Amino acid sequence: MLITDLLRQNAASRGQDIAIVEINPKAAGDRAVSWRDYEESESYPDSARRREMTWRYFDEQANRVANFCLSRGIGRGNKAAMLMMNALEWFPIYFGILRSGAMVVPMSFRNTADEVKSCLELTNADAIFFGPEFTGMIEAIHGDIPSLATCVLTGPDAENAPFALGYRRSVDVCPSEDPGIDIAPGDDAAIYFTSGTMGKPKAILQTHESILSVCLTEQRNHGQTRDDVFLCMAPLFHTGAMMHWLGSLISASGAVLLREPKPESILKTVSGEGVTIAFMLVPWAQDVLQALENDRLKLADYELGQWRLMHIGAQPVPVELISRWKRYFPGQQYDTNYGLSEAMGPGCVHLGVENAHKIGAIGLPGQGWQAQIVDDDGHPVPQGKIGELIVQGPSVMRCYYNDTEATAAALRDGWLFTGDMGYVDPDGFIFLVDRKKDIIISGGENIYPIQIEDHIRKLGQVLDVAVIGANHRRLGEVPIAIVSVKPGEDCDDEEIMAHCEELPRYKRPRRCIFGDVPRNPTGKIEKPRLRAMYADVLD
Repeated sequence: MLITDLLRQNAASRGQDIAIVEINPKAAGDRAVSWRDYEESESYPDSARRREMTWRYFDEQANRVANFCLSRGIGRGNKAAMLMMNALEWFPIYFGILRSGAMVVPMSFRNTADEVKSCLELTNADAIFFGPEFTGMIEAIHGDIPSLATCVLTGPDAENAPFALGYRRSVDVCPSEDPGIDIAPGDDAAIYFTSGTMGKPKAILQTHESILSVCLTEQRNHGQTRDDVFLCMAPLFHTGAMMHWLGSLISASGAVLLREPKPESILKTVSGEGVTIAFMLVPWAQDVLQALENDRLKLADYELGQWRLMHIGAQPVPVELISRWKRYFPGQQYDTNYGLSEAMGPGCVHLGVENAHKIGAIGLPGQGWQAQIVDDDGHPVPQGKIGELIVQGPSVMRCYYNDTEATAAALRDGWLFTGDMGYVDPDGFIFLVDRKKDIIISGGENIYPIQIEDHIRKLGQVLDVAVIGANHRRLGEVPIAIVSVKPGEDCDDEEIMAHCEELPRYKRPRRCIFGDVPRNPTGKIEKPRLRAMYADVLD
């Protein structure tokens, strides 16, 4: 059984039911359209606020994508990348690539052109499906990647890129029948990206079996039935968002893809679409609470009685946040999911809705999983002592693709070393206390300080620089820069901030502090010391 088989089953048993609804609050139009309207119209109805797709059409479109890939020589052993904003199209393209026997390679839409190029080169991608927002980027780099023979542009401007094939004219004309490619559970299925301590992307290789395992885990953890409606707002290139949605796939229940996770849009969508389960990130929950506490929004204006579960992952969850949430939603269940891309996303450690008294913990080992806290030598530490969390289970990655050294460091004797530090309490619940590496997690996104440091160092006046995470109530952490200026040089924070505008917005430091950058005898920046000095500087 594969997740592509589950899609086929849903199309056969519930073909006319709505599988996924896309809500785009920024769109100009108000009418609801089905994706099939695209075939029947001369213009893309991209102005619609609400689009929907049935299970049958989802399955047919996945078959068209698979047959298109095969027609281009993309099948077993090949890789097809995806660089797209959240949209209905994401799902059949993802499933179609898998159904062709090729590996799907989702990439972050927040990546720079250099980062996208690095990911494509690392995986030797044969094709890329990309949205109109990335036309200029892909046009600039595609010729430098020898393996990249096929570029497909999706969206309303699909016919306006000379270097790429338009989705409608290339994919929609392909047969809608299943190509019938024989795929085994242990075959390679997907490559997701993470980064190492130096911020360079590492490619995580996962199998079809791993993805199905997460599907089963998600449905077991959150009990999705056909009556549920799941609200997805997180970027689909994250394993967290996609793997949480897989609970809807296995239960053949509906889902809503909300493209603007703002407080009013969230509550309006939950109310109007009958949402019963929502996966949130800490900033979004913070924003909803602030809107309610400031009386900008009133619960009485929405129908929320059916909303049975809110769960959060991707970053540490403040206990105070959930206490505030429960004051507004006292009858709602809450859950925390811990996971990492090397374990195919959420579920290897799981709090469980029945353990609300343990909010603050990441939980217990999930179904079929084992977890330990170990010292630097990999030996289990006593209860209550801090060490590194390691896990073992059914969806641990096969390897870091083309990186045997990193694989050997992360996978030892069947255990995945997570790099997260924590401890186990007397009841067996796991609590995280810090990260072994210096990654900054801001609003659920990983930020790698060295990338920002290298960028700031391009300024000639800068002698040294360190970037650390400062506490932030809504985002968890935000980057700040400690800058040492060369003797005799002048440099102010306005110049630093202006220089950093070249970075993606979420990577830009929120504050620049001028001072010494301490280093230890081996030359490493003493970031624990800096965090002790500046972690609360924004409070």
